Amino acid sequence: MKTKLFLPAAGVLLFAACQNKSHQDTDVANARTEFFDKAGMDTTVKPGDNFFLYANGKWMKNTEIPKTETGWGSFYTLYNDNLKNLKSILENASKANATKGSTEQKVGDFYTSGMDTLTIEKLGIEPIKPLLSKIDGIKNDKDLINFVADGYKDGEGDLLGFGVEPDDKLSTKNALSFSQAGLTLPDRSYYLEQDDKAKKIRAEYIKYITKIFSLAGDSANAAKYADNILKLETAIAQSHSTPVQLRDPQKNYNKMTVVDFQKQTPNIEWKSVLSKLGASTDTVIVRQPKYYQTLSALVKSQPIEIWKEKLKFDALNRSANAFTKKFRDAKFDFFSKTLYGQQAPTERWKAIVNATDRNLGELLGQLYAEKYFKPEAKERMLTLVNNLQKVYAERIQKVDWMTPETKKKALEKLNAFIKKIGYPDKWKKYDDVEVSKNTYYANLQSASKHAYKEMMDKLGKNVDKTEWGMTPPTVNAYYNPSFNEIVFPAGILQFPFFDFAADDAINYGAIGAVIGHEMTHGFDDQGRQYDAVGNLKEWWTKADADQFKAKAGKVETFYNNFSLLDNQHVNGSLTLGENLADIGGLNIAYDAFKLTEQGKGDKKIDGFTPDQRFFLSFAQVWRIKNRDESMRVRLKTDPHSPEMFRVNGPVYNMEAFYKAFNIPTTAKMYITPANRLGVW
Repeated sequence: MKTKLFLPAAGVLLFAACQNKSHQDTDVANARTEFFDKAGMDTTVKPGDNFFLYANGKWMKNTEIPKTETGWGSFYTLYNDNLKNLKSILENASKANATKGSTEQKVGDFYTSGMDTLTIEKLGIEPIKPLLSKIDGIKNDKDLINFVADGYKDGEGDLLGFGVEPDDKLSTKNALSFSQAGLTLPDRSYYLEQDDKAKKIRAEYIKYITKIFSLAGDSANAAKYADNILKLETAIAQSHSTPVQLRDPQKNYNKMTVVDFQKQTPNIEWKSVLSKLGASTDTVIVRQPKYYQTLSALVKSQPIEIWKEKLKFDALNRSANAFTKKFRDAKFDFFSKTLYGQQAPTERWKAIVNATDRNLGELLGQLYAEKYFKPEAKERMLTLVNNLQKVYAERIQKVDWMTPETKKKALEKLNAFIKKIGYPDKWKKYDDVEVSKNTYYANLQSASKHAYKEMMDKLGKNVDKTEWGMTPPTVNAYYNPSFNEIVFPAGILQFPFFDFAADDAINYGAIGAVIGHEMTHGFDDQGRQYDAVGNLKEWWTKADADQFKAKAGKVETFYNNFSLLDNQHVNGSLTLGENLADIGGLNIAYDAFKLTEQGKGDKKIDGFTPDQRFFLSFAQVWRIKNRDESMRVRLKTDPHSPEMFRVNGPVYNMEAFYKAFNIPTTAKMYITPANRLGVW
């Protein structure tokens, strides 16, 4: 479980043009004003009625979401500008005539192959035909399971959601874990809910499956296949845990012997499966046993022909973006347009830049870091992290609801944080990845084989905590409880999150809140269950745990009351961890800001006090406008609250905010001091 800063609806996040400075300028008198958008504010809205709209209202009213996007705002502009930087790197690499096997050759040729749509059109689905033939050869349930397991080493497996990752309760060792899989729609609710919107999406899904089979040359049976696949996936969906249930680390940790797993799932021969996966182990962690119990029953009860139809669809759907324009358009029409509301496909080059980052991330990341991330940025960021860590320690010591025994262990965990900034100290190697200029599908397959081998080579070995879970260009951040680490890739360490020339109010309100957010994930309702070395272990006294749960319960109830669209409510249980991190992160960032010279003073910039600039910077970082369709998916599946509530939730629970904007008790969002939320 990695807890991220933000999970965008259609997988879009990265960053904007780098403007690294050779010096730090926090002189308030000379601070530049372009770091804050006064024109985007709506001062007809009172800060105490809706601070998000006060800070961003005019921008929200005047902004149109580009047709190629599911939303628009801070993260999206960063993402798109950063793609331009990556495109420049890749285009230069593709023209460099680099030595075969070099970083430039691999990323450059990978990009070139993806942009070679003429060759892709000529090939059609020829590259995947060997796989489809293998599926045709399946005769019974044993063949089915053998095929499913055997394909992973070639990047072609299916139905088994598994990985090699730290054992939650022995975090120094890697273990094999199995999670629920087998669905195509975002989550189980899309198959099981009976409202008109869910039925409409399922009807469109049927059309999409039909289209895919028709494009693959079997239009006569396509509609029948689609109906069969939806029914099968609906049966699978009934076994799936909900997004809320997936947030409980204890319930999703079921370590068992392979022998015991076999008893629960008699129709899956695990000894053979593990052998084909290349996994030598006698114990496994099963995150969601019900899925595998159901899968075991379904491989016997469902006709083998229907399983073959699903396997073919999964293969075609998985690779659709590597095929002809008709396949790409079909996938866009359903996933991007129907599910997320995107009106036009993304430009081809953007899709291939993203594909390069996903498949050769630390090769591309090396070139990116060399050009766009300077050592002084890392040094400045580490100073900010250390400042917030000190403040966090002081806050833990001062909380009145925690006993000294638990406080001591909380401080041990805080001080043990691994801090990763910018890019890895050692880079991954991709020596076994073969890349050619005119074989895009084969390049993807080679990268998949490499990733699988890299993962399986870890099994049974000590965990390497120097590894990163995001690539350097990513505009995001995360906390990983098994590593007890906070990670800030180079991509996010740029304006509007961070800039050398910005005054402290801007930086602490933006990147400071991000740092505090990730730190607080170590102590949210999930993260708090892991100790200083990353083990899932109860280190709290019962009294302290009960106090925490009571306070967290109030946060859950508070966010449940937020709603948008046609009275669609935020799920306070699903978003609890992120809400705790938002509230805690902003409080910690504010306390750290007050230790700076600007934070101690009252000199105005652009007519705003230092405290006002701090809160306005925070609000404008979350300036995002979403399509309704995208927001509906997020409300069901995303552990992050919508941006308006990520701003309003924390600020209306902070006394400093009320003082900064002179909020009267009559304000619409006024919360009495006794009822304000606070954990950390």
